[in-house]
Amino acid sequence: MKLQESGENYLETILLLEQEKGMVRSVDIANKLDFTKASISRAMGILKREEYITVEDGGNIVLTEKGRKRAKSVYEKHRLIAQFLVEALEVGEETAEQDACRIEHIISEETFSQMKLWLEAAASFDDEFTQPLDR
Repeated sequence: MKLQESGENYLETILLLEQEKGMVRSVDIANKLDFTKASISRAMGILKREEYITVEDGGNIVLTEKGRKRAKSVYEKHRLIAQFLVEALEVGEETAEQDACRIEHIISEETFSQMKLWLEAAASFDDEFTQPLDR
């Protein structure tokens, strides 16, 4: 089954909360996304059924290997798209973050790869011109 945009957002949120807090519970996700606990409960049921997460006895939500891989992929896209929008297109950071959150779910691998290459080339170009001159 294809994971929908909302499912990817949940996985990304779980990953970020895990990095921030160590443990993630449904209430943490509800607070972060400003959703109802009932909505979170339904979503976690779907993610669990699709084997993206497990829920421990104490209610701690844990990403499976499959879930962690997907969450990291979405988060990488988010970060790099936002960076590209800011650096290449000079979009404001807040707008870039909002746009990246939407684009990360629909961008093709070809376009994403090209964005990565552009950012790498720009970084190496900057490095070239910030090195002290040999005399």
